[in-house]
Amino acid sequence: MGRNTRKRRTPLATKVVAGAAALAVGGGGLLWANFNASAHEENRAHDRTRSAAAQVATIDCPDVGQQISDVPDRARGEVDGGLATMDSQITNAYQRLATTRRAQAGDSRYVQNTILGPLGDRRKAIIDRIQLEIDRAGGRADENLDELAECQGRPAEQPRNGDGQDNGDGQNGDGQNGDGQGQDDGQNQDDNGNGVAGPVADDFIDINDVEPNSRNSQNGLAADGDGGSTGTFTSDCGVNENDVFNSDNLIAAPGVDNGAHHVHDYVGNQDNDAFSSDEDLANADTSCRNQGDRSTYYWPVLRLQDGTEEFDADDLGGGAEGNIGRILQPAQAELKFVGNQRSDVVAMPRFLRIITGDAKSFTNGDANANSSWSCTGFEDRQITDKYPLCPEGSQVVRTANFQSCWDGQNIDSANHRDHMAFVQQDGSCANGFQAIPQLQIRLVYDIPTPTVENGSVRNPYAVDSFPEQLHKPITDHNDFINVMDEDLMNEVVDCINSGEDCQ
Repeated sequence: MGRNTRKRRTPLATKVVAGAAALAVGGGGLLWANFNASAHEENRAHDRTRSAAAQVATIDCPDVGQQISDVPDRARGEVDGGLATMDSQITNAYQRLATTRRAQAGDSRYVQNTILGPLGDRRKAIIDRIQLEIDRAGGRADENLDELAECQGRPAEQPRNGDGQDNGDGQNGDGQNGDGQGQDDGQNQDDNGNGVAGPVADDFIDINDVEPNSRNSQNGLAADGDGGSTGTFTSDCGVNENDVFNSDNLIAAPGVDNGAHHVHDYVGNQDNDAFSSDEDLANADTSCRNQGDRSTYYWPVLRLQDGTEEFDADDLGGGAEGNIGRILQPAQAELKFVGNQRSDVVAMPRFLRIITGDAKSFTNGDANANSSWSCTGFEDRQITDKYPLCPEGSQVVRTANFQSCWDGQNIDSANHRDHMAFVQQDGSCANGFQAIPQLQIRLVYDIPTPTVENGSVRNPYAVDSFPEQLHKPITDHNDFINVMDEDLMNEVVDCINSGEDCQ
């Protein structure tokens, strides 16, 4: 397998990557290449020297990017770079958390004094810089952003509610090691013997135990229905047979190498790294059968944690940041555009960017979560916060129904969300938003069913994630950049509005 060829970094990207590299060896001089080995060595030692001192499983930092709503164009590069640096700070702090368990067991204030406190100070410095850049560019920075600098430690329970509140004090006060390490029976349940956190047995559920039609998230509500625009358009872009992978995020972290801290699958556009311009996208090759569709479709890879050393086993974004095991290629990748229950749809603007789901849902809460997991033959049973255990002969299914209401003006927004919205319960778009074709992505995988017994899971599969998100299923997400040519987009709209099924 290979990865995208990198372009020469822009000065901004060089600065951000250099800062991230410094963070990776700062705070104790721990190198990412030693992450797995050092974590596992500490874990074994801690199993033998169990302490009643409370420990935390992961680091919970307010998502500054989601709170920024107005960034002048002249400040976009600096703001995106600052946000990416804060992601690297969290990743580095999580590494320290995972590799200092013995020290934490002997000092109840170790996490706060050595990890969380310094992290908050570094975040405040970046937030101050972001505010300054926004003001310099003629905008008006939110003075309350400073309140988002402080981070907390938290145990590995299920994600918070969407209100984003956390009433804990950053310590797991029940005396148990919140990440599953150091259990009294000597089992190290959080890493399945891999030296990385998650997934755990509680992250899986037998699909037969899921109630039909019980998913209650408004996010991801299908826009199509019996009225309005009832046609469909399907784009066949393959299943990433070309092995296009990288750990960038062109939408959320443009110009930043390893901005996602996890690896993405790409279909459609074949020029998808952090340094791709709109012109690059427009001129790139595409894996889509219809060559008029050069759109970028991408999502975090699924891996089977079976001990396989992938091509990125020692790389940032891959094994060096806890994303380990064999990358699973989808057996199917269905890309379908549908209409709106109440009205015709209008054309998407070229280079429109949409992110659905939230890669940080475990710590951010479920307000933007849009993961949907199921099994073939059971797709009336959808779950957001568990991986399904499918019966023999059934395949794992990941589904994402994108936001399909557009503000009519912008191809992106400062937090990459405000220019788009989901339909309302009645299928209409609110607040002057216009209905556009809704992208629905359905990914199907052949995966050996993990074995879950006695509170442990063997050979689990997991979505790639930011390290501190512990590979939770609720962090699944999908990204899309529209690079259809005008003729094809008009064909899509005509098919949907006329009730035809086209491809």
